[in-house]
Amino acid sequence: MDLYSRQSPNLPSHTGLGSTQSMGYSPKWAQEGLHVWGDVMGIRFRKSFKLAPGIRMNLSGGGTSLSFGPRGASVSVGKRGVYGNVGIPGTGLSMRQKLSTGGGTPYSQSAAQPTQMISLPVSVGVRDDGEVFFQDQTGKPLAESLVRIAKRQHGDAIRKLIQSKCDEINAQIEAVGELHRDTPSPDNRPTFIGREFESPRPVPPKPKIPSFLGKFFKRTRERIDAENQQANRHYEDLVAQWESAATDHRQEEHARRVLIEEQIYIDTKAMELHLEATLQDIAWPRETLISTEVEAGGRDVFVDIDLPEIGDMPDKVAGVPARGMKLSVKDMSPMQVQRLYMRHIHAIVFRIVGEIFAALPKAERVVISGYSQRSDKATGRISDEYLLSLIATRQDWTEIEFSPSALENIDVVDAIARFDLRRAMSKTGIFKAIAPFLPEEVMNVSLAQSNAINQ
Repeated sequence: MDLYSRQSPNLPSHTGLGSTQSMGYSPKWAQEGLHVWGDVMGIRFRKSFKLAPGIRMNLSGGGTSLSFGPRGASVSVGKRGVYGNVGIPGTGLSMRQKLSTGGGTPYSQSAAQPTQMISLPVSVGVRDDGEVFFQDQTGKPLAESLVRIAKRQHGDAIRKLIQSKCDEINAQIEAVGELHRDTPSPDNRPTFIGREFESPRPVPPKPKIPSFLGKFFKRTRERIDAENQQANRHYEDLVAQWESAATDHRQEEHARRVLIEEQIYIDTKAMELHLEATLQDIAWPRETLISTEVEAGGRDVFVDIDLPEIGDMPDKVAGVPARGMKLSVKDMSPMQVQRLYMRHIHAIVFRIVGEIFAALPKAERVVISGYSQRSDKATGRISDEYLLSLIATRQDWTEIEFSPSALENIDVVDAIARFDLRRAMSKTGIFKAIAPFLPEEVMNVSLAQSNAINQ
């Protein structure tokens, strides 16, 4: 799963809820005259098929064997006769051919000359649709006779490969539906953990020394001296670059320490930077775009999420039959995919709320809304539709138990419903558009409540 982020250029501040940054899109808050921007993050799975490096086959019908790379050609003599053996160095693949029969038939050079040897490296893999394939070094399918030999000789390794692919396919479903299981406790406080400068210091070059005879020739000595001087200059350049990079690293680490230990308690810009870094460190299973804004001195955090589409959900489940070397991949039913999408959306919201309360100690309220791109039935145009909108306070959030065992047993859909929630959803997870909480609306309610208390 790779994490990538895309930094958009800064835009000028807008009238509304404070300083802003470009998200690269304009959510509905902007349509109301409340321009909320942020940074774009993208996280996605990669679909690929696996090759099995290290499976080495001796393509001989005489029985199972596992070779670690025969070198060159050889001849072996046994009770069954004389055999010529040949292997490609580094491939681990060999072939042998009978040169004479057993029972004392002499082996001669003339018998060996017409021998034809065959050698090829083999790749074994499993595709996303469950197909197990065997290829030669050019990527062409392996002959069925050689496939049977591979299965017979290396059945255990191939079965492990198939099980690994099965686990990979099913893990995508788990990752999508159970993102909330790693949500941190709101009682956690941001802690600075220093990162080592991993680049090693350059190693000085070993000086060249003239040979015994070379010492008596001036040109040879001068040439070697010049080469040593050039090597030393190159080394000094590398050391200077390394020391500059090490200095930059120390300065970055110091700035990061100050941000985490001091600035996130007093500076809303630092809070936004720290929140961005925190969310980018998460291995999101699907592309998730997010914009944020910190208000009221850090007490209020507003979040807008461009949710994945239902078409982004994994729709296959895999199993390994008890017999045979194959992988069974089946389609999930539309209802199963819809329920997975429902869990995924709620898991995203739950996880982000938890990350905010853990990353920003001053945050007391999170207003988070998720929208999706859908086709308007009246016009046929694609437009943003909000699917859910939530207000969570730190006080209510702390009532949740965040131990691993508790998070494993939480129904994330029900957990979200206990907060101030706007959501129009069927029991099977079909969403209808809703009107989200707007920052202006939330801020006005807070102001009214504050005035009522003061009166």
